Formats: sequence, structure tokens, C-alpha cells
Amino acid sequence: MKVLVTGFEPFDGASINPALEAVRRLPARIAGADVVTVQIPVVFEKDAAAVDAAIDAERPDVVLCIGQAGGRSHITPEFVGINFANARIPDNEGNQPVGALVEGAPDAYFATVPVFAMVDAARAAGVPAAVSYTAGTFCCNEVLYRLLHSLATRHPGVRGGFVHVPYATEQAVSMGEGTASMSVDMMVTGLTAMIEAAVTGSDDVVSAGEGTEQ
Repeated sequence: MKVLVTGFEPFDGASINPALEAVRRLPARIAGADVVTVQIPVVFEKDAAAVDAAIDAERPDVVLCIGQAGGRSHITPEFVGINFANARIPDNEGNQPVGALVEGAPDAYFATVPVFAMVDAARAAGVPAAVSYTAGTFCCNEVLYRLLHSLATRHPGVRGGFVHVPYATEQAVSMGEGTASMSVDMMVTGLTAMIEAAVTGSDDVVSAGEGTEQ
């Protein structure tokens, strides 16, 4: 089995992106599966094209894309991607689109990895985690939606999803008091546990009251 994990480059003037830092530190094998990692740009359309190219090259069984959600305190696998962009800030090439991502495609796709089992696994490893029901309307949601659309239309049988991580601790040093953050080492622990759950799990079990409003 093979797992493809992608991490976004830094964006919005930041010197690091904790998603990419954590992805770079993942083990080469998790739960018997080979783990392949790829950096992707924070540029609308080019980010998803980079994911598609990696899928074509690596032929993975599972794809997990990782991004930063500044302000969250937990690692949050995303439940759903929506067919809509409304960029609050420009991407790394100055694009700031508003509107449908894929004309004529479904309004939304649900993640096909076991997000609740992944949260349980991260918590068991001592890492704060929760299911998120909104991936936003920037590049993270775009990559999630386009990934799931690609898997549904071009790669049947491949499972996919997206996980957001908080600011890294070193980023929060220069931010306001009370800014939520997490060490990259803890992110690696949580993502490793989540990947193991995605590789070894089968049916997801939904618990009432789980999730976050962020």
C-alpha cells in the first residue's frame, strides 16, 4: 500500500508553513504502507494540478493533503470540500478568485478517509484533534474539492482527504497573546496516527457531538 501526503509551501508572507514542515518529517513507512511526500504551491489550479501529477506518478491507495489553519488549536481532518472559492487573500501569484471551482460538478464531496477514526487515533496518541466541517474557501478547500472530484472521476478506489494543522509554536511567538499553536513534533505524531488509521481502518464511526464549528 502507498500513501501520498502533500504539504503546502509558505504563503501570505510567512517564512514557513507548518503543514509542509510536518509532512517533511513523516516516517517513510507507516503501518506497513509506503509514505510519499510532495510539496505543492499555494496557487489556485496549480496546487491541484500538482496533486494530480503526483497521483499519476505514484499511483497511491490513499491521498492526504495537509494545510495550515491559523487560529485552530487542534489537528482537524476535513469532512467535506465545497465547489466554491472566495479567496480572502491573494494566493502566491496574486490570484483572488470568487466562484465555482469546477463548473457543472457536484456542489460538494465528502472525504473518503475515515475522519472520525483518524481523530480518535490522534487523541489516543495524545494530540488534540477534532473533525472540521468547513475547509474554508481558499486553496485548502480548493485542493480538497478538486482532489475528491479527481478521485471520483479518474481514480476510482483511491481514498482521499485533507487535514488542517494549527500555527507552529515558533510562528506564534510573533503573534498576539493567546494565539493557538502546536509544536511541529506534535503535528507529526498526530498525522502519523491519522495516516495509520486511514491505512488500517475500514468503516468510520460517527459519534454525536463530535466536530468543531471553525
